[in-house]
Order: sequence, then structure tokens, then C-alpha cells
Amino acid sequence: MIVDDHPMWRDGVARDLGEHGFEVVATAPDGAAALRIAPVVGPDVVLMDLHFGAGGPAGAEITCRIIETLPDVRVLVLSASAEHADVLAAVKAGASGYLVKSVSAAELADAVRRTAEGDAVFTPGLAGLVLGEYRRMAADPQPHSPQLTERETAVLRLVAKGLRARQIADRLVISHRTVENHVQSALRKLQLHNRVELARYVIEHGLAEE
Repeated sequence: MIVDDHPMWRDGVARDLGEHGFEVVATAPDGAAALRIAPVVGPDVVLMDLHFGAGGPAGAEITCRIIETLPDVRVLVLSASAEHADVLAAVKAGASGYLVKSVSAAELADAVRRTAEGDAVFTPGLAGLVLGEYRRMAADPQPHSPQLTERETAVLRLVAKGLRARQIADRLVISHRTVENHVQSALRKLQLHNRVELARYVIEHGLAEE
């Protein structure tokens, strides 16, 4: 589902995604329409703009409300803005990732596919901004936080940066299966459900690398 207030942009993105094998189940011109339509069509991924010219709730607020209503839906922000505050607002609202509109059609299709699979996807450079800001904002580690191993922590740091399992395996010189085992172990220990929640855990608990 595509939420954007520019008709030509919506149509172009829908066409590009269709050509890459995706089914665009609906489009919406603003957040209010998105809130009405999303529960009806049940999208797997929502491509969400942040700022709507007609006013009304901003994309970050709509993101939060859609996720509250449809917790299995993943929201990928696609915005013209690369402002730090906008990126943070989207992530705090529960967005799985953030892309700027200069992204190519092929890159967008890959990002949508990865988002549907549970990855956290960011335009290069933005992940570092998010990690850095949350590292500064993170509270002191909770005294009874689950104990992660050094290797699990290393894997989660790379998950939070948006790397795929095979990329993590190459970076750490371990097997793809070992990466998956570490991810599943961390999910169990932290009582989380997917890689997006793992990425948020890393960010919120200040585990990111300096």
C-alpha cells in the first residue's frame, strides 16, 4: 500500500513496484485515508510519506496508528526529507526503515522485499544517524536485562545497521546458519519477534558500536 499526497508519484511508484512483481493493493492520498483503507486491504508493507500538503496527521503519527491497528504490518517510510528529526520520528513511531525519494526503482523494490522479510532498511547514512542519536538518548542498561553473548551482540549491531544475514556472515567470517542461530537465540532471550524489534532493542539499549 502506498501513502503519498502526490498522485503522479503514487502512480509511478505503484507502476515500478508492479514491474518488480509486487501487488499494490491500494493507494491513499493522506493519513486519514490510509487509516480507513489499511484495515480493509490488509497490506504486508505500507510505503509511507511523512508530510502531507493537505494537513492532517503527519506520516509518523499515521505509522504509529496503523501499527497499533495492524501489528503485523510493516511500514517503510519513503520521504523527500532526510532531516534527522524526521528520521527519528519515523523510527520512534515504529517504522521498519526509512528511504529518501532519490532511491532508484530497483533499490526501492529490494527495500520493500527486505522489509516484508523483517529487515530494517535505511538509505545509506541514515542508519548511522539513528544509531548515534539513540545511543546518546539511551538510558543506563537495566540491571536485569537478558545476558547476550559477545558474538550475539556483534550480530545484533549489524542487524541494526540493516545488513542481511549473508552480509553479516561475510563481515564476521562465520556461516550464514551461525548468524541465523545467533539471531534466533537473541530473539528468545529478549522475547522479541523479528529483526526489526531486535534493531530497536540495540538502538534503545545503547548497544551500537561507537
